[in-house]
Amino acid sequence: MSVVSNASPLIGLARIGKLELIRQLYDELVIPEAVQHEVVVEGAELPAADQVGKAAWIKPQVVSNKQLVRVLQENLGAGEAEAIALALETEAELLLLDEHRGRQTALHLGLRYTGIVGVLIEAKNKGCIDSVKEHLDSLRDIAGFHVSERLYMRVIQDAGEA
Repeated sequence: MSVVSNASPLIGLARIGKLELIRQLYDELVIPEAVQHEVVVEGAELPAADQVGKAAWIKPQVVSNKQLVRVLQENLGAGEAEAIALALETEAELLLLDEHRGRQTALHLGLRYTGIVGVLIEAKNKGCIDSVKEHLDSLRDIAGFHVSERLYMRVIQDAGEA
């Protein structure tokens, strides 16, 4: 499965020691240069920097359509814009993206996407983790990841963990 990611799923999962879930679920991941820069260079002091920088299964790739990136950057950050453009260019089957504006744009462009919560749900469904709740709690407490109480309750209920 071809998968492209923005920075937030990488950073969040790395902060809770679960970046490897992406490899377990999708084997290989493609990230645009802007995401590589955001995670590895700008976030050099964070756990994700070292993990992403050394992971052979994470492949940085240059986005060809610079004009599309410029248009997308009118409403999105560089990472989101390049991730969406790269997903379109590579005809990715899935885009990992958490930001609301980015998701709206991806939906408008016909891209299939999920975020960090979706990765956790899929990981539980495939037997990679035992508990979605445990990891959501870690994301909230350790990584400072915002999950609304409504979404939190719905996810743990759907996962049979309420």
